[in-house]
Amino acid sequence: MDTRRYRGSTLTLEIFAILLAVIFLSPFYLVLANSVKTLKEILLDAASLPQVFHWDNYSKVWEAIDFPLAFWNSLSITVLSVIFIVLFSSMGAYRIVRHPSKFNSLVFLLLVSAMIIPFQSLMLQLVRVTSMLELRGELYGIVACYLGFGMPLSVFLFHGFIKTVPLELEEAARVDGSNPYGVFFKIVFPLLMPIIVTVIILNTLWIWNDYLLPVLVIGGNKDLTTLPVAVTKFFGQYTKKWDLALAGLVMAITPILLFFLSLQKYIVEGVTTGSLKG
Repeated sequence: MDTRRYRGSTLTLEIFAILLAVIFLSPFYLVLANSVKTLKEILLDAASLPQVFHWDNYSKVWEAIDFPLAFWNSLSITVLSVIFIVLFSSMGAYRIVRHPSKFNSLVFLLLVSAMIIPFQSLMLQLVRVTSMLELRGELYGIVACYLGFGMPLSVFLFHGFIKTVPLELEEAARVDGSNPYGVFFKIVFPLLMPIIVTVIILNTLWIWNDYLLPVLVIGGNKDLTTLPVAVTKFFGQYTKKWDLALAGLVMAITPILLFFLSLQKYIVEGVTTGSLKG
C-alpha cells in the first residue's frame, strides 16, 4: 500500500510538472511558430502551426535593423559592462570584508539598500546627470551606467563568497613578499571563480535584454542601437509588423539563450556556496 501511494503521488507530481512545463514553454512556441508566418496568418490564428514556413522573415529583419551592427553594439556594451562590474565589485567586496570599519560597513549598507530602489524613480535624474556629464549617446556613458546599477547586487554576492576564502592563504602570500594587489589577483581572485561566473551570467542576461536604459542613455545615436531597441522598429503608431518583430526577437534571444544554457549550472552553485558559507 505504501508503494502504491508513493507511485500514485509521484505520478501526480510528474503530471503537474509536465503541465507546468508546457505552460512556461508555450510562449517560446508562439514566438518560434509565428516568426515564420505572414502577418495575415498571425492575425487569423496565432496558435496554429505555419502552413508555409516563411524563412525570408529573418533575411528581411537582418537588413531592416542592420543586425550585424545591432548585434555588435549589444555584444560590446555587454562585455565591457560585465568586465568592469566583475573587476570593481570583487575588489570592493574584498576591501569591505578584509578591512572592516564603520566606513566600509556604511558603504556596504548603502550598496545593499540601493538594490531595493526602483529604477523608474531614478529615470529623470539619470537623464539629467548623464546629459550634464556628456555621457548620453556615448559607449562609455552606457557602460558607466550599467557599472553603477550592477555594482550593488554583485558586491553583495562577492561579499558573501569572499568570507569563505581562508585568510591563511593571504597571510602566506604576504610573508612571501606579495603586495596587496598581488594577493588579491593571484590568490583571492582565482578562488572566486564560481561566484564570478554567477555574476557574469546574471549581469549578462540583464544587460543583453535591457531596453529602458539604452533608450534613456543612448538616445538617438543610431550607431549604438542595441538589439532590444532595434526590434522596436517594427512597432509603429498605427501598424505592428508582428511577423518581422517575432523573427527579430528570435534572432536577438538566441545568442543569450545558448549562453545561459551552457553556464546555468554555475548560478545555483555560486549563489548557494556564497549564502551558506558566508
